[in-house]
Amino acid sequence: MRQYSRVLAGIAMLAFVLAAMPVVTCAAQATDTGTAAKTKRKSRKAKTADTAATASTAAPAAPATTPAPPPKAASKTPAPVANASASDIAAAKAAGKVWVNTDTGIYHKGGRWYGKTKQGKFMSEDEAKKAGYHEAKAEIGAKKT
Repeated sequence: MRQYSRVLAGIAMLAFVLAAMPVVTCAAQATDTGTAAKTKRKSRKAKTADTAATASTAAPAAPATTPAPPPKAASKTPAPVANASASDIAAAKAAGKVWVNTDTGIYHKGGRWYGKTKQGKFMSEDEAKKAGYHEAKAEIGAKKT
């Protein structure tokens, strides 16, 4: 019985929404077409004079309640996370070790991600190759060797 009443409620809601939609869209179309036919192209000076006149005669309106724009998304690649300390990175570079990103299976000989991925460890290049890791492609803006 419960399922039957849920189905009936869903159908009634759908019928209400569908009945209301054509009225809204027709009203919007009628408004748009009526104003579009009456508008003429005005010069910048005329538009500025019109807006200044209406602004001075109009009563102060309530503050706009437009939603704030969404925050801009960060770049596609996340910023490096310092996983290893600066002294560890310097010692590993001096020893000729590579940084292996254990999450992606890529090792870095240097550059932006050396010692700065979330998951990783230092090892020799031969060990990394034997373990099945592969070398990172050249980063954008890096000098070709």
